[in-house]
Amino acid sequence: MTDLFQLFAVSAVVMGASQTIAKERIFAPLREKLGGKETFFGYLVSCPYCASHYVAFVLVPLTGTYPITTVVGGWVGSVLSWFLSSLLVTVIAAFYRVLFWFVDESQGLVRRRQRTEEEETATKRLVRQKVAREVSLGDSQQEEPESLPPAPH
Repeated sequence: MTDLFQLFAVSAVVMGASQTIAKERIFAPLREKLGGKETFFGYLVSCPYCASHYVAFVLVPLTGTYPITTVVGGWVGSVLSWFLSSLLVTVIAAFYRVLFWFVDESQGLVRRRQRTEEEETATKRLVRQKVAREVSLGDSQQEEPESLPPAPH
């Protein structure tokens, strides 16, 4: 049986590669060429979970990561072992994706909170500047009538 480190390492690689294919800008032309989420083939490369199946189907035999063995012999047993092992790697990659989503979402919350605080600070600064301008305009308007000579009656 494949050691656990290799199983989890290949699953992490599958998660990272499928996320890159499905979400990152470098593969955007491929996703657009295949029709994005609007077409069958476009959806297969636009969905990280879907893409992870195909990445696992390639990486499992390349890395020799076969954690599942079957009692069936011959080529049928080999194909079945490859298929089931690829599915297991895909499921572990999906769990990794959920964990990384929580990490990424918490980082996103921190960035949004920082952006909100920066916007509030900028808004307060603008309000202070507007009030200062209004006060200075009010002072200059009050000074102007006093400096004019009285109108004749």
